Amino acid sequence: MSQVGQTTARALLRRLAVEQAECRVPSLTAAIVRDGRTAWFGGRGRVGDAEPTPATQYRIGSITKSMVAVVVMRLRDEGLLDLNDPLERHLPGTKVGHLTIAQLMSHTAGLTAEPPTEWWERTPGIPVHDLVDRLDDKELKHRPGRRFHYSNVGFALLGELVGRLRGTTWLKALRAEVLDPLGMRDTTPRPRPPHATGYAVHPFADVVLAEPEHDADAMGPAGQLWSTPHDLARWAAFLCGHTGGVLSQDTLAEMREPAGVDDGDSWTSGFGLGLQLSRSRGRRLSGHTGSMPGFLATVWTDPGDDVGVLFMANTTTGMSGTLTDDLLDILHEFEPRMPDEWRPVPADPDLLALTGLWHWGPKPYVLRLLPERRLSLEPVGGAGRASRFVPQDDGTWLGLDGYYAGETLRVAPDHLNLNTFIFTREPYDPGAPVPGGVSDWHA
Repeated sequence: MSQVGQTTARALLRRLAVEQAECRVPSLTAAIVRDGRTAWFGGRGRVGDAEPTPATQYRIGSITKSMVAVVVMRLRDEGLLDLNDPLERHLPGTKVGHLTIAQLMSHTAGLTAEPPTEWWERTPGIPVHDLVDRLDDKELKHRPGRRFHYSNVGFALLGELVGRLRGTTWLKALRAEVLDPLGMRDTTPRPRPPHATGYAVHPFADVVLAEPEHDADAMGPAGQLWSTPHDLARWAAFLCGHTGGVLSQDTLAEMREPAGVDDGDSWTSGFGLGLQLSRSRGRRLSGHTGSMPGFLATVWTDPGDDVGVLFMANTTTGMSGTLTDDLLDILHEFEPRMPDEWRPVPADPDLLALTGLWHWGPKPYVLRLLPERRLSLEPVGGAGRASRFVPQDDGTWLGLDGYYAGETLRVAPDHLNLNTFIFTREPYDPGAPVPGGVSDWHA
């Protein structure tokens, strides 16, 4: 299975072995996904009397949320809902119906983290109608939109939303629309052999205690699923952009856009639409972590480098927190990706004539021509507003990112009009229509 060299594979396996031994994990698997395929797999410890394999099931906890979110985005793309819709429009009768779908998906709704029940991860679940009846104003902990506040309950509601709009259950919809098309046939709501047993490892002795496992029922969309390293590697490939037609590239990119920040002003972790985000060691990662009693799992992807990393373990707690970063570091150190070969491409002469220096008042900017008639406008020296633009059918360009995301760029021979801001070839060119007029430069 390995597509990395022998030296790389040994270094990766050694890092995994150190994690399993020093953190006292009963069994631990990990994989690297590159260019849509599993490049390396490793397993340590024992499941029963055997080493874990790519077919061994582990519980993946909240990684379930990211899969449910994909079905919600499919419903949006089909026009069956809008992310700004209040929950009440599609799931009437709740006391939190004013919360929007986008707020629930990004954990910015202010809804309580845990349901008003017993410890839901360790006790049999309750029906969704019972959960809905228990939700009231006391379960709103923050003003909607004010801040990031992780909510398992929010995804229970999103799962019910999916079921009602599809006329089935969230699980059947997920199976038909995501899991089966991606070939994830060993991702199931309950364990099947061979599977790892979830354990709590004693903090002061080398003994283990089996953790409970049950059907979470209404809370299932928040963390019910079991999966295998093989299936989770396919999920990592999906998050890198190998979507198999399940979701458009633009929609997947939208899910990766930061919507909430989890750790303060200079954020390193946050949340998009159903996806966790992380900025770590120079990488911009998206994916999700997962934990349930007896299990830990994580999948992170770097779509820009088309690489993903995952691990699955049957322990309640105690892992280092650096395993996935370290595995990516090893891959980059031993087998860094070659940059794509540069090749010249044909250019429209009219667009080519637009390239070069433009000025926003006295500040110089550079306009560059990108593939597929796209444009890039960025300040000389790097400080200031930079955006890329994609051509539109009416002859304008639409901003893709930065300050001008969603704004319109109109091009004329002697100036650029970017949402009323005028860029000229010379600073405040008197021959261009700069609002307010210009005076002569003087000492």
